[in-house]
Amino acid sequence: MNSPVSYTTEEIAKLLKISKLTVYDLIKKGEIPSYRVGKQMRVDASDLEAYKQRSKSQLLKHDPSPPPISMMIPPHSLSGGSTQNSSTAVITGQDISLDILVKHLESQQTSIRPLRSYGGSLDSLISMYQGKADIVSTHLWDGDSGEYNLPYIRKILNGFSYLVIRLLSRQAGLYVQTGNPYGLQGWKDLALPGLRLANREKGSGARILLDEQLRLHHIDRTALLGYEDESTHHMAVAGKVASGEADVGIGIEKAASIVGSVQFIPLIQEQYDIVMLRTPERQEWIDLILQILHSDSFRRELGAIQGYDLSETGKILLET
Repeated sequence: MNSPVSYTTEEIAKLLKISKLTVYDLIKKGEIPSYRVGKQMRVDASDLEAYKQRSKSQLLKHDPSPPPISMMIPPHSLSGGSTQNSSTAVITGQDISLDILVKHLESQQTSIRPLRSYGGSLDSLISMYQGKADIVSTHLWDGDSGEYNLPYIRKILNGFSYLVIRLLSRQAGLYVQTGNPYGLQGWKDLALPGLRLANREKGSGARILLDEQLRLHHIDRTALLGYEDESTHHMAVAGKVASGEADVGIGIEKAASIVGSVQFIPLIQEQYDIVMLRTPERQEWIDLILQILHSDSFRRELGAIQGYDLSETGKILLET
């Protein structure tokens, strides 16, 4: 008898284009059945397909209750985006702060139906340009100006009317092994020969930050061992450093505190912003999100997460 096809959590994350942590969350909630083989969690292909069909059927039936946060809808799967239904808002980005924002949106007595999608900062902005996302998050650093987000937003959304709002600030920097055996202190130290890197995927804010720093410090990326090996979230990068698979990685402070057994070297204050297109039918979303961002309940919940600076949360940075 042939064994049924099964997937690891990492394979499922790649198939659904979501983070590995989200896969674990789905398994924990019982939305995707799983079993353990040794130290590895596995999911049968039939169970994964059943989950996908349930998600599709819930959308097709236009269930009046909002979908759970865990329903992931990749931007490219929404033909024509959400503009065909003004009550549906596709919110794209990877940070947990967006999950909290969606939860607060769902708790409001409103016609807005938020749909959560996961993607890197650059891919999220491109999805907005293509009409496949309504609200996106971004943390893209521009090495020439030293500015976050606005240089990229202006170029990609040229000709659009939009609003840029500060969601939070957070420290970004290097993950190194406990004790920092290589004595890494800054970006220039990435030129150290033989250093093994745990890298992020193309289009992510961490990958853009790394590439810009390598460019400014005239470091040959091809000399970095592991540069072509990509992980899809900060936790995976921190985990590789903690386990000894890599010597250094780029990410945010929060992931280092969760993973443990890894040291974090802060190098830059990262600005994490959200972008919304401005049209008359979207004004309800804009007003409601601004209201949530300034609410005490949202700030309390977000402020409980280590490493988040909320001093400018809700500040309008740019209107066009």
